Amino acid sequence: MPPSSMNTMNTLDYPKDLRHKHPHAKMLTRKTPSIASTMDQRFSFSAYVPECHSFDGPSLPLLVVIHGTRRQTERYVNKLEHFCELHGVILLCPLFPAGIIESDDLNNYKDILYKDIRFDSILLSMIHQASRIWRIETDKFFLHGFSGGGQFTHRFMYLHPERIAAVSIGAPGRFTPPDLCKPWPAGVGNISELFGPFKSERPDFEQMSRVPVQFIVGEKDTDVSMLESIKDPNDAEKEAGKTRVERIRWLKKAWEAVGISSELTVVPKVAHDGIKCLPGVESWLKNHLPTGGK
Repeated sequence: MPPSSMNTMNTLDYPKDLRHKHPHAKMLTRKTPSIASTMDQRFSFSAYVPECHSFDGPSLPLLVVIHGTRRQTERYVNKLEHFCELHGVILLCPLFPAGIIESDDLNNYKDILYKDIRFDSILLSMIHQASRIWRIETDKFFLHGFSGGGQFTHRFMYLHPERIAAVSIGAPGRFTPPDLCKPWPAGVGNISELFGPFKSERPDFEQMSRVPVQFIVGEKDTDVSMLESIKDPNDAEKEAGKTRVERIRWLKKAWEAVGISSELTVVPKVAHDGIKCLPGVESWLKNHLPTGGK
């Protein structure tokens, strides 16, 4: 069985370039096969590589999309194909399967730390691995997640804001407030102990404030059946309200209170549906690409 967690990048030596005559070049352009993580082969990722990409050309921006609880990565790859081609963006969609360690678990990746697995390290290793295959800008990347992916995405932001070019956070049912007095994931008071070493004992709110942030939720995302089944809501979730619309508004205000500005997109006539919210993500995200949306 592969190791469940590693804090260093796997050093498997992928070729730095796959020239056009390489037999795999065609299979690694446009929709790609699912590729196992070299850090931990229980996890994998799919990608979409636009036709403008050249294996010996300039690096392209990277968009990472984190799936929700149903793990529908293929739907995101299909829906974002046009966006990637239009704007010259490489898409990476990790797959964090359910049932890792505990067979009935659905939520392992959402809090970043599960048992001894560091899902932030898994993601960063996937990006490093992908950069050994394709020409990708990896110093900073664009990040979006919806529902369970929105949980992962805003928590990743606390830990690695220096790696994010812009972040879109979609309808998280549960959330971590910027509370320095509560332990993770009810707050951020002990992140250095859990995830360190960091430059300080607290999240770098100043660095977070430099990252463009979108919160996005459907106007009709008001079904509370799943949220009411949660046995241990944290104090902020109890205060914020019962629906995802109320909770995302609360989190936006909480981030603003520590200096992190953001935009809120409420998608008309849409309930809890990440695919139907994607046009709002694309419209916002394209303005933060290096091309300025052109």
